[in-house]
Amino acid sequence: MKPGGLGARLAAALRPQSLRRQLLLGILLPVGLVVAFNTWSLYRQALVAANTAYDRTLLASAKTISEQLDVQGYDEQAQLRALVPYSALEAFEADNQSRIFYKVSSLNGQPVSGFADLPAWRGRIPPRPAYAALVDFYDDRYRDEPVRVAALLQPVASANGRGMALIQVAETLELRHTLARQLLLDTLWRQLLLVAVIAAVVVLVVQRATRPVRALSQQLGARAEGDLTPIAAPEAPRELHPLIDATNQVMGRLAHLLEHQKRFVRDASHQLRTPLAVLKTQVQSALRGDVAPLQALEEINGTVDRATLLANQMLALAKVEQLRQQSAPPVVDLAAAVREVALDLAPLLAERDIDFDIETQPAQVAAHEWMLRELARNLLHNAIRHTPAGAPLSVRVGRDAQHATLAISDTGPGLEADLAGRLFQPFSAGDVRHGSGLGLAICREITDALQGRIALDNRLDQGRVAGLDATVRLPLAPQPA
Repeated sequence: MKPGGLGARLAAALRPQSLRRQLLLGILLPVGLVVAFNTWSLYRQALVAANTAYDRTLLASAKTISEQLDVQGYDEQAQLRALVPYSALEAFEADNQSRIFYKVSSLNGQPVSGFADLPAWRGRIPPRPAYAALVDFYDDRYRDEPVRVAALLQPVASANGRGMALIQVAETLELRHTLARQLLLDTLWRQLLLVAVIAAVVVLVVQRATRPVRALSQQLGARAEGDLTPIAAPEAPRELHPLIDATNQVMGRLAHLLEHQKRFVRDASHQLRTPLAVLKTQVQSALRGDVAPLQALEEINGTVDRATLLANQMLALAKVEQLRQQSAPPVVDLAAAVREVALDLAPLLAERDIDFDIETQPAQVAAHEWMLRELARNLLHNAIRHTPAGAPLSVRVGRDAQHATLAISDTGPGLEADLAGRLFQPFSAGDVRHGSGLGLAICREITDALQGRIALDNRLDQGRVAGLDATVRLPLAPQPA
């Protein structure tokens, strides 16, 4: 055996079969089994018919012998005599293919004429014989050959007596077997012709039915790399429409992911170029001694902080898109996530001496915990940065019949009219010195991924802006039945 031969055969056996092969096997195999059973059944019926016909010949032979019998005495004292030359049976031997043997005996088994070694009859006359005679047909062996035997009980009467004779006529089976083979061959070629016609029709129909599948495969194989446009197959059978629709949906998601990836790479290369250029300038200035070492280090540290914040937020934006593609997110308590974020940002609140107030109630939403924490962190961090020192800042988490609500109210300057329309766009922060312009874009991506809404509205007090209200509404997770 060659090395790897068994593995290759197993791999070939486990390889998925083609649709055409499955259809052909699924149709032709049952048809072949039905035809085989039908052939066997027809052969058995033909054999029974042949036996019935040749059994009639055996009965005729037995009756011919009975006409050559004579009897002396009555009943139990009857003495049978037979003058049956074997030539009298030659007329029943067809084409010299079969041989006939006979035996005449009394009811007590006493041989009278014929082949005395022919096995004795031990059967019984059927209650409803097929012929108008006391005859029993059975299979036996004589001289190591299978034979068909007819046992006839024949009353014999003459002027000098009356008795009962048992006449056995046995015939070898060559002629029956020849006829059975002929019947089988005649049946087989007709059945094979039928199978061939069915196979040709099935192959033609399967080829025609799978033509749209092959055309679709060729269409997809001929596409250029990166071509994710929807599949157009109006001539495809209705059974393929769900597969085509599902494929188009997958390709749409892939196109969205690729576009997001391209935008991410483009934005990253554009946005990171500026802080790296600034950092290089600051380092060169420090090396030349244009500024004091401590001042240079402080400037470099600020640039590194802004670059780090930008990189982290761009990675966070990419992670939101990654989590959006995952199905069946866990159920998380929005209130618990907001309280943890508030605890993390407590040093910032204490540093600015902000009058912080938080009030929550449980609100279960279907989301990844990281998304809720990132959403709350960006909104609360923006509110802390814009709230004056010592001013109040409140956070509320509530719920209604269908939604969970996160409301963050600061006492900052609010939004300018020209900034409100583009606030959720990436890199559109009001003051790039204190942020990367991605925080609110991340919040918008998260709420969209969770099928929620986010709004930023100026809060007015007697016609003046008293602060900003950031409100997020997310659908509640379905309750288990």
